[in-house]
Amino acid sequence: MVHGTGEAVPALDGSVAFNPARPLHVGHVRGPLTLAVVSIAWLREQAGAARAEIEMRHLSEEEAAYAAGLRVPKRRFEWLAGRLAVKHSVCAYRQRHAGAVTRTREVRIRAVESGLRTGKPLVDGPVEIGLSHSADFAIAACGPRAIGVDLELSRAMAPGLAELLAVDGATDRLAAMSTSLRWACKESVLKYFGFGLRVDTREVALTRWHADGRFSWTAGPVLRGHEPSAADAWRLDSWAGEVDGYSLALVWR
Repeated sequence: MVHGTGEAVPALDGSVAFNPARPLHVGHVRGPLTLAVVSIAWLREQAGAARAEIEMRHLSEEEAAYAAGLRVPKRRFEWLAGRLAVKHSVCAYRQRHAGAVTRTREVRIRAVESGLRTGKPLVDGPVEIGLSHSADFAIAACGPRAIGVDLELSRAMAPGLAELLAVDGATDRLAAMSTSLRWACKESVLKYFGFGLRVDTREVALTRWHADGRFSWTAGPVLRGHEPSAADAWRLDSWAGEVDGYSLALVWR
């Protein structure tokens, strides 16, 4: 793949890492997409003054006030990590593809306020973003068009959920795909359309997992009813894989 500057853009493999001791990891992949991973584990270990300095440097006054109102530490760390991941992905994307220098505090993040896409994250400007977090990490993706990203800690799932994620008749690599990765694939598709879990994951039927990480799927009638373009799944790019003990899946156009 080649991006607009003529530089080679690497495959997604190897361009993202989940290292708890590394505060921030940024990678550029095909699409073109920019991924930013923030370590929630690292944020937890910082003293209060250090975290306050991070918030002052990267958050707007409104965001800092919102963060201060989050009294449950787990929620505050997840929210802060997600905010930082989005801001860094947008800044790095703009720098790489437009030569624009943007401060993280200048990146304004909002969400769809009503309807089936309520909560879908947005930023000002001609870019799209996706966001997910699980256990010790938050990951954000930024690109020129819609993106769906989902991150799941790789783990055994409850029998009922594992049964729900089973793929009938699969004989290729899809049969070997872990249940957590299947879940990530389904949720990344629903996030791409902005629905998240407001639409049943059974509306996304996985059909194949290719050797290069791409995965194929078909849309059920409810998803097609909400989003007719879901019938043209073959037009979308995708990637799914296990990275450092996490299941990661992305869908983009």
